[in-house]
Amino acid sequence: MATVLHPAPRFASNEGVRDTLAKALGGAVLEAREEHGEISLRVERAGLETTLRTLRDEHAYQQLMEIAGADYPDREERFEVVYMLLSLTRNHRIMVKVRTATTLWPNAGWLEREVFDMYGVIFDGNTDLRRILTDYGFEGHPFRKDFPLTGYTELRYSEAEKRVVYEPVDLPQDLRQFDFMSPWEGADYVLPGDEKVAQTPAPPPVAEPKVTEKVGVSGADAKTSGKAADKVAGAPPSKKTGGKDAKAPKPTENRPAKKPRAAKSPTEPRKRTTKPKDQA
Repeated sequence: MATVLHPAPRFASNEGVRDTLAKALGGAVLEAREEHGEISLRVERAGLETTLRTLRDEHAYQQLMEIAGADYPDREERFEVVYMLLSLTRNHRIMVKVRTATTLWPNAGWLEREVFDMYGVIFDGNTDLRRILTDYGFEGHPFRKDFPLTGYTELRYSEAEKRVVYEPVDLPQDLRQFDFMSPWEGADYVLPGDEKVAQTPAPPPVAEPKVTEKVGVSGADAKTSGKAADKVAGAPPSKKTGGKDAKAPKPTENRPAKKPRAAKSPTEPRKRTTKPKDQA
């Protein structure tokens, strides 16, 4: 078979990549990290397009694989956009965190629409920023952490109107939360029914525990022990003597011995007792 050669290495190393990229991008890089085997660069929002262009044209990160959103409600700048870049010649990936660059990669427009639909992030320069995953009349953004788990509206098919109708969410029962905690660990909250335990008064301690002072009270006296040693009629014979018990009852039936059956050859055919129908 012919050997297939590929310029990209099978396993790419992160050694020296973070320092090289941070030095090449200069002041546009606010933070460069290497965690969990991945390199991430946090860059300035204003210089994002220049940064991504430099990574594509000068450092061979030719392909934009994905644009993902993240919601951090506790931060002053709540939302974050992450660009996943792939170098086909080096077989290496990096993450660039901030905003958008639709003009560099044509597929960025669709990915930005997903982030807008799920998080509500607005991208400058995107002329077609519409919902792409949810319905046209959908309210809110599902991936925000303040978005209710049940949503605001629900749709169903109305048999009376013969069409799909939108209605406010109406749950037949309260939304149940599952913590998937082992019952042996113990819950930090009061389980249903446990609140009654604290209200029930504990039983008073026993002042004098009841004890058996005499042998006869428990029934284990000498008279009882003697009766337990008596033999019962019909009991099996003793293993020590091996004889029959004289008090055992006699058998009520005595069957005569049967005659042994005559031996037959296994290949001998059975004798016909009746005539065949054609000879009748």
